[in-house]
Amino acid sequence: MQTDPSQHVQLQVGPSGRAMAESMDPALLEGFQAHFNMERQAQATYFGAAIWMGERELRGFSRHFNDEAKGEQEHAAKVAEYLIARAQSPELHALEAPDQDWNSVLDVMSTAFLTERDVTSSLQQLLITAERVGDSRSAVFLESMVEEQIQAEHEAAHLLGRTKFAAGQAAAVLVIDNELREGVAHPAQLQ
Repeated sequence: MQTDPSQHVQLQVGPSGRAMAESMDPALLEGFQAHFNMERQAQATYFGAAIWMGERELRGFSRHFNDEAKGEQEHAAKVAEYLIARAQSPELHALEAPDQDWNSVLDVMSTAFLTERDVTSSLQQLLITAERVGDSRSAVFLESMVEEQIQAEHEAAHLLGRTKFAAGQAAAVLVIDNELREGVAHPAQLQ
């Protein structure tokens, strides 16, 4: 007579009943949940910026921010997938209505830079927490995200600097808008 092996093996499971290879530190899990929702909030912020730019006929800026919104949605999905892989349930929190009452393109670009800065800081704190609690799975997952995020912050700083340099002059803003419409948003390459 054969016995069912599952009756003798105790599997650790997450909230949804999914098998869990390694439990996650509660503080780290809380940080991941907060970051997941931060990415969702960034998506809403960038979509609001895309709308604001579209209303002002700045098609390149609008396209850029729409692409950024899609990127933030992908980042949120990546974090959600990681949480699911770790047998955790991603928690959708209510989002705040994004600001759509900017006074200038420079204000929008400042918001974008600050958003990227905050997302970078959140990821860096998560990585520090993962390393502190010895969660190498999370550390490996986060390292590539931090690297990608630092580049996104660099690009946001570049666009903020170009916009600031334009000093609100319509012709200069339209040059940047045209570059963004053509997909050029990258800082100068020095190597």
